Amino acid sequence: MQSPLPVRDGVNATRLRLPDEGPWSTAMDYMMHRWGHIDPQGIEDRFDAGEIVGEGGTPLDRNTRLEDHTFIWYYRTLPPETRLPVEINILHQDEHILVVDKPHFLPTTPGGTYIQESALVRLRNLLDLPDLIPMHRLDRMTAGLLLLSTNPETRGKYQVLFEKRQVQKEYECVSAAAPAPGFPAVDFPAVVRNRMTKSRSYLLAEVIDGEPNAETRIEKTRTFDAGNHQRALYRLEPHTGKTHQLRVHMASLGLGIVNDAFYPDLLDKAPDNYAKPLQLLARGITFVDPISRKSVEYRSQLELSEAHD
Repeated sequence: MQSPLPVRDGVNATRLRLPDEGPWSTAMDYMMHRWGHIDPQGIEDRFDAGEIVGEGGTPLDRNTRLEDHTFIWYYRTLPPETRLPVEINILHQDEHILVVDKPHFLPTTPGGTYIQESALVRLRNLLDLPDLIPMHRLDRMTAGLLLLSTNPETRGKYQVLFEKRQVQKEYECVSAAAPAPGFPAVDFPAVVRNRMTKSRSYLLAEVIDGEPNAETRIEKTRTFDAGNHQRALYRLEPHTGKTHQLRVHMASLGLGIVNDAFYPDLLDKAPDNYAKPLQLLARGITFVDPISRKSVEYRSQLELSEAHD
């Protein structure tokens, strides 16, 4: 559903669905029920200023009945954020798409404690492109290629490519050169297929029994010495796009990615260590451009810090 409020400071207005019924007679009563314990005066001030709107952009006031609107929109008060010490590199921009190198530690989209400090909001503000939308996502800890749509009129043509899996993605990661003790040896190239789902106990992904819904081809490209042990650089080709798929599939082989705080073992939460980023990089992306009808390929200019020559 299209928001009647424009993007402001790079951030979309928040949409709230009002209940069909309840003990609240007005929309403001309901908002007071939800958030009045945080900022009751601020809620009243927003209604008085006409900053909360319904369908079609109609401003609401203190007496707007609950049943008059199904959805309402408003701008959240955003807390101050400390700028993350990482930068985005723009690789390509035209009238339809934007291709960037997203750094480690920067989320793709706003969420949780990261609003202004997300790739999407940073780029909207930097390039004055309020309609900018990512075509896919990278984990906050994963760096590399990110493709975004700059044109709402042609966005659907690119979205279809991702929906139909007509975009080929290539990743790189650094892990041990041999599986951890207790895991069998692996013949490369290897293909991992299994069924993944989000864990109920934590914001992680896990492998369960059932029809496979995740597939990754893994190739070892080279090995190298890292202190007293050997590591290797791996090339990963995901054929599906499940959350944390590559991290889970590498860990399932006994080859957990270097500096992964989630897999194979969940470590205690700690402040970001910018000297030890997750060694996972979205290296390349290839597809037939739906506008030019030509095959295009984009390559990341970043390098994994632990991928020693």
